[in-house]
Amino acid sequence: MNILSIQSHVSYGHVGNSAAVFPLQRAGHEVWPVHTVNFSNHTGYGDWGGMMVPASEVTSIIDGIERRGVFGQIDGILSGYQGGPDIAGAIVDAVRRIKDVNPEALYACDPVMGNAKSGCFVSDEIPPLLRDKVVPVADIITPNQFELGYLTGHPVETLEQTLAAVKAAQDIGPKTVLVTSVKRPETADDVIEMLAVDGDRAYLVATPFLPFKRNGSGDVTAALFTGHYLETNSVKVALQRTASSVFDLLSNTFEAESRELLLVESQEVFAHPRMQFSVEEL
Repeated sequence: MNILSIQSHVSYGHVGNSAAVFPLQRAGHEVWPVHTVNFSNHTGYGDWGGMMVPASEVTSIIDGIERRGVFGQIDGILSGYQGGPDIAGAIVDAVRRIKDVNPEALYACDPVMGNAKSGCFVSDEIPPLLRDKVVPVADIITPNQFELGYLTGHPVETLEQTLAAVKAAQDIGPKTVLVTSVKRPETADDVIEMLAVDGDRAYLVATPFLPFKRNGSGDVTAALFTGHYLETNSVKVALQRTASSVFDLLSNTFEAESRELLLVESQEVFAHPRMQFSVEEL
Protein backbone atom coordinates (compact mmCIF):
# COMPACT_ATOMS: atom_id res chain seq x y z
CA MET A 1 0.00 0.00 0.00
CA ASN A 2 1.12 3.58 -0.73
CA ILE A 3 0.23 5.96 2.09
CA LEU A 4 0.58 9.75 2.02
CA SER A 5 1.10 10.80 5.65
CA ILE A 6 0.54 14.49 6.49
CA GLN A 7 1.70 15.00 10.08
CA SER A 8 4.17 16.68 12.38
CA HIS A 9 7.86 15.76 12.42
CA VAL A 10 10.41 15.77 15.24
CA SER A 11 14.14 15.09 15.00
CA TYR A 12 14.45 13.66 18.52
CA GLY A 13 11.92 11.11 19.67
CA HIS A 14 8.82 9.70 18.05
CA VAL A 15 5.58 11.58 17.42
CA GLY A 16 3.67 12.36 14.23
CA ASN A 17 5.45 11.16 11.11
CA SER A 18 8.44 10.30 13.29
CA ALA A 19 6.18 7.73 14.97
CA ALA A 20 4.07 6.65 11.99
CA VAL A 21 6.45 6.18 9.06
CA PHE A 22 8.81 3.50 10.39
CA PRO A 23 6.13 1.15 11.82
CA LEU A 24 4.20 1.39 8.55
CA GLN A 25 7.33 0.60 6.58
CA ARG A 26 8.14 -2.40 8.77
CA ALA A 27 4.55 -3.57 8.26
CA GLY A 28 5.24 -3.55 4.53
CA HIS A 29 3.85 -0.23 3.31
CA GLU A 30 5.36 2.56 1.22
CA VAL A 31 4.98 5.90 3.03
CA TRP A 32 5.26 9.38 1.55
CA PRO A 33 5.64 11.78 4.53
CA VAL A 34 4.63 15.44 4.37
CA HIS A 35 5.46 17.42 7.53
CA THR A 36 3.18 20.01 9.14
CA VAL A 37 5.76 21.05 11.76
CA ASN A 38 9.51 20.58 11.93
CA PHE A 39 10.46 20.53 15.61
CA SER A 40 13.47 19.33 17.54
CA ASN A 41 11.25 17.28 19.87
CA HIS A 42 7.63 17.03 20.95
CA THR A 43 6.16 19.90 22.93
CA GLY A 44 5.59 17.77 26.04
CA TYR A 45 9.16 18.60 27.04
CA GLY A 46 8.12 22.22 27.48
CA ASP A 47 10.97 23.43 25.26
CA TRP A 48 11.64 22.86 21.59
CA GLY A 49 13.20 24.39 18.51
CA GLY A 50 11.90 24.62 15.00
CA MET A 51 8.86 25.91 13.22
CA MET A 52 5.34 25.15 12.09
CA VAL A 53 5.21 24.58 8.34
CA PRO A 54 2.88 27.03 6.56
CA ALA A 55 -0.04 25.52 4.70
CA SER A 56 1.33 26.96 1.47
CA GLU A 57 4.49 24.85 1.89
CA VAL A 58 2.44 21.72 2.59
CA THR A 59 0.44 22.36 -0.56
CA SER A 60 3.63 23.01 -2.52
CA ILE A 61 4.90 19.55 -1.58
CA ILE A 62 1.58 17.99 -2.55
CA ASP A 63 1.80 19.88 -5.86
CA GLY A 64 5.23 18.39 -6.48
CA ILE A 65 3.93 14.88 -5.83
CA GLU A 66 1.06 15.52 -8.22
CA ARG A 67 3.52 16.55 -10.94
CA ARG A 68 5.11 13.11 -10.66
CA GLY A 69 1.79 11.72 -11.89
CA VAL A 70 1.42 9.36 -8.94
CA PHE A 71 -1.83 10.47 -7.30
CA GLY A 72 -3.47 7.39 -8.82
CA GLN A 73 -1.04 5.17 -6.90
CA ILE A 74 -2.04 6.52 -3.47
CA ASP A 75 -4.10 3.95 -1.55
CA GLY A 76 -4.52 6.00 1.60
CA ILE A 77 -4.04 9.48 3.06
CA LEU A 78 -3.26 9.76 6.76
CA SER A 79 -3.30 12.97 8.79
CA GLY A 80 -2.50 13.64 12.43
CA TYR A 81 -1.36 16.68 14.42
CA GLN A 82 -2.00 19.66 12.19
CA GLY A 83 0.06 22.46 13.71
CA GLY A 84 -1.52 25.74 12.60
CA PRO A 85 -5.22 26.09 11.79
CA ASP A 86 -4.44 26.77 8.13
CA ILE A 87 -3.29 23.16 7.65
CA ALA A 88 -6.89 21.85 7.68
CA GLY A 89 -7.61 23.47 4.34
CA ALA A 90 -4.41 22.07 2.82
CA ILE A 91 -5.31 18.55 3.95
CA VAL A 92 -8.91 18.74 2.69
CA ASP A 93 -7.67 20.10 -0.63
CA ALA A 94 -5.11 17.29 -0.95
CA VAL A 95 -7.76 14.66 -0.19
CA ARG A 96 -10.11 16.11 -2.80
CA ARG A 97 -7.43 16.25 -5.47
CA ILE A 98 -6.22 12.70 -4.82
CA LYS A 99 -9.75 11.27 -4.79
CA ASP A 100 -10.50 13.05 -8.06
CA VAL A 101 -7.75 10.89 -9.59
CA ASN A 102 -8.29 7.77 -7.47
CA PRO A 103 -11.79 7.57 -5.92
CA GLU A 104 -10.80 4.33 -4.15
CA ALA A 105 -8.19 6.09 -1.99
CA LEU A 106 -9.22 6.23 1.67
CA TYR A 107 -8.59 9.17 3.98
CA ALA A 108 -7.83 8.40 7.63
CA CYS A 109 -7.91 11.34 10.03
CA ASP A 110 -6.46 11.14 13.52
CA PRO A 111 -8.25 14.12 15.12
CA VAL A 112 -5.49 15.03 17.57
CA MET A 113 -6.89 17.34 20.24
CA GLY A 114 -5.92 16.01 23.65
CA ASN A 115 -6.54 13.22 26.12
CA ALA A 116 -8.43 12.49 29.31
CA LYS A 117 -5.40 13.25 31.50
CA SER A 118 -4.20 16.47 29.88
CA GLY A 119 -7.44 17.81 28.41
CA CYS A 120 -7.42 19.63 25.07
CA PHE A 121 -3.86 20.74 24.23
CA VAL A 122 -4.30 22.24 20.76
CA SER A 123 -5.33 25.76 19.77
CA ASP A 124 -9.01 26.56 20.34
CA GLU A 125 -9.32 26.98 16.56
CA ILE A 126 -8.41 23.36 15.81
CA PRO A 127 -11.36 21.31 17.22
CA PRO A 128 -14.07 23.20 15.27
CA LEU A 129 -12.00 22.88 12.09
CA LEU A 130 -11.62 19.15 12.64
CA ARG A 131 -15.33 18.70 13.36
CA ASP A 132 -16.72 20.93 10.62
CA LYS A 133 -14.14 20.73 7.83
CA VAL A 134 -11.84 17.71 8.11
CA VAL A 135 -13.82 14.85 9.68
CA PRO A 136 -16.72 15.21 7.18
CA VAL A 137 -14.39 14.22 4.31
CA ALA A 138 -12.70 11.36 6.20
CA ASP A 139 -13.39 7.68 5.57
CA ILE A 140 -11.69 6.62 8.82
CA ILE A 141 -11.13 8.51 12.08
CA THR A 142 -9.05 7.33 15.04
CA PRO A 143 -9.89 9.47 18.09
CA ASN A 144 -9.16 8.46 21.64
CA GLN A 145 -12.21 8.25 23.89
CA PHE A 146 -11.73 11.83 25.13
CA GLU A 147 -11.43 13.19 21.57
CA LEU A 148 -14.53 11.28 20.47
CA GLY A 149 -16.55 12.98 23.20
CA TYR A 150 -15.01 16.38 22.44
CA LEU A 151 -15.68 15.93 18.73
CA THR A 152 -19.32 14.87 19.03
CA GLY A 153 -20.42 16.57 22.24
CA HIS A 154 -21.67 13.20 23.53
CA PRO A 155 -20.84 11.61 26.90
CA VAL A 156 -18.49 8.63 26.56
CA GLU A 157 -18.33 7.09 30.02
CA THR A 158 -20.10 3.79 29.30
CA LEU A 159 -19.84 1.44 26.33
CA GLU A 160 -23.36 2.34 25.25
CA GLN A 161 -22.54 6.06 25.37
CA THR A 162 -19.32 5.51 23.45
CA LEU A 163 -21.14 3.54 20.75
CA ALA A 164 -23.73 6.34 20.50
CA ALA A 165 -20.91 8.88 20.14
CA VAL A 166 -19.39 6.73 17.39
CA LYS A 167 -22.74 6.78 15.56
CA ALA A 168 -22.80 10.57 15.89
CA ALA A 169 -19.29 10.72 14.45
CA GLN A 170 -20.32 8.47 11.55
CA ASP A 171 -23.21 10.82 10.86
CA ILE A 172 -20.61 13.56 10.28
CA GLY A 173 -18.93 11.53 7.54
CA PRO A 174 -16.55 8.64 8.30
CA LYS A 175 -17.73 5.04 7.92
CA THR A 176 -14.96 3.57 10.08
CA VAL A 177 -14.13 4.74 13.60
CA LEU A 178 -11.35 3.43 15.84
CA VAL A 179 -11.64 4.61 19.46
CA THR A 180 -8.50 4.22 21.54
CA SER A 181 -7.90 4.45 25.30
CA VAL A 182 -11.40 3.26 26.15
CA LYS A 183 -12.07 3.07 29.89
CA ARG A 184 -15.51 2.32 31.30
CA PRO A 185 -16.89 1.64 34.80
CA GLU A 186 -17.47 -2.09 34.24
CA THR A 187 -13.92 -2.92 33.16
CA ALA A 188 -11.12 -3.81 35.56
CA ASP A 189 -8.56 -1.15 36.47
CA ASP A 190 -5.76 -3.20 34.90
CA VAL A 191 -7.45 -3.34 31.49
CA ILE A 192 -7.77 -0.83 28.67
CA GLU A 193 -9.75 -1.31 25.47
CA MET A 194 -9.96 -0.25 21.83
CA LEU A 195 -13.25 -0.12 19.98
CA ALA A 196 -13.48 -0.30 16.18
CA VAL A 197 -16.71 0.26 14.27
CA ASP A 198 -17.09 -0.28 10.53
CA GLY A 199 -20.57 0.67 9.38
CA ASP A 200 -22.90 -1.24 11.72
CA ARG A 201 -20.33 -3.80 12.90
CA ALA A 202 -18.50 -3.09 16.15
CA TYR A 203 -15.49 -4.87 17.65
CA LEU A 204 -13.80 -4.57 21.03
CA VAL A 205 -10.34 -5.68 22.15
CA ALA A 206 -8.93 -5.55 25.68
CA THR A 207 -5.25 -5.37 26.60
CA PRO A 208 -3.45 -5.02 29.94
CA PHE A 209 -3.28 -1.42 31.13
CA LEU A 210 0.24 -0.10 31.58
CA PRO A 211 0.37 2.74 34.14
CA PHE A 212 2.15 5.29 31.99
CA LYS A 213 1.67 7.47 28.90
CA ARG A 214 4.11 8.09 26.09
CA ASN A 215 3.72 10.71 23.39
CA GLY A 216 3.35 9.20 19.95
CA SER A 217 1.54 6.01 20.93
CA GLY A 218 -1.67 7.29 19.39
CA ASP A 219 0.19 8.19 16.19
CA VAL A 220 1.56 4.65 15.92
CA THR A 221 -1.89 3.22 16.59
CA ALA A 222 -3.60 5.35 13.94
CA ALA A 223 -0.90 4.56 11.38
CA LEU A 224 -0.90 0.79 11.90
CA PHE A 225 -4.68 0.54 11.96
CA THR A 226 -4.90 2.52 8.71
CA GLY A 227 -2.25 0.40 7.02
CA HIS A 228 -3.79 -2.90 8.11
CA TYR A 229 -7.29 -1.79 7.14
CA LEU A 230 -6.10 -0.69 3.69
CA GLU A 231 -4.35 -4.02 3.20
CA THR A 232 -7.08 -6.36 4.47
CA ASN A 233 -10.33 -4.37 4.26
CA SER A 234 -11.13 -6.02 7.62
CA VAL A 235 -11.65 -3.86 10.68
CA LYS A 236 -11.39 -6.98 12.87
CA VAL A 237 -7.99 -8.00 11.53
CA ALA A 238 -6.76 -4.40 11.60
CA LEU A 239 -7.83 -4.05 15.23
CA GLN A 240 -6.23 -7.32 16.32
CA ARG A 241 -2.92 -6.63 14.58
CA THR A 242 -2.79 -3.06 15.87
CA ALA A 243 -3.60 -4.00 19.46
CA SER A 244 -0.89 -6.66 19.41
CA SER A 245 1.85 -4.42 18.02
CA VAL A 246 1.04 -1.35 20.11
CA PHE A 247 0.86 -3.31 23.36
CA ASP A 248 4.24 -4.92 22.74
CA LEU A 249 5.74 -1.54 21.80
CA LEU A 250 4.40 0.05 24.98
CA SER A 251 5.42 -2.92 27.10
CA ASN A 252 9.00 -2.73 25.80
CA THR A 253 9.07 1.03 26.42
CA PHE A 254 7.63 0.66 29.92
CA GLU A 255 10.05 -2.07 30.95
CA ALA A 256 13.01 -0.01 29.71
CA GLU A 257 11.70 3.11 31.53
CA SER A 258 12.31 5.03 28.32
CA ARG A 259 10.82 8.49 27.94
CA GLU A 260 10.52 7.94 24.19
CA LEU A 261 8.88 5.03 22.38
CA LEU A 262 11.33 2.26 21.53
CA LEU A 263 10.31 2.04 17.88
CA VAL A 264 13.54 0.66 16.47
CA GLU A 265 14.05 -1.85 19.27
CA SER A 266 10.44 -3.04 18.82
CA GLN A 267 10.39 -3.20 15.03
CA GLU A 268 9.66 -6.93 14.81
CA VAL A 269 6.28 -6.42 16.49
CA PHE A 270 5.21 -4.23 13.54
CA ALA A 271 6.40 -6.72 10.94
CA HIS A 272 5.09 -9.79 12.77
CA PRO A 273 2.29 -9.03 15.29
CA ARG A 274 1.88 -11.83 17.83
CA MET A 275 -1.96 -11.64 17.62
CA GLN A 276 -2.13 -12.44 21.33
CA PHE A 277 -5.46 -10.67 22.02
CA SER A 278 -8.90 -11.85 20.98
CA VAL A 279 -11.37 -9.45 19.36
CA GLU A 280 -15.02 -9.57 20.40
CA GLU A 281 -17.79 -8.57 18.02
CA LEU A 282 -20.50 -6.65 19.88
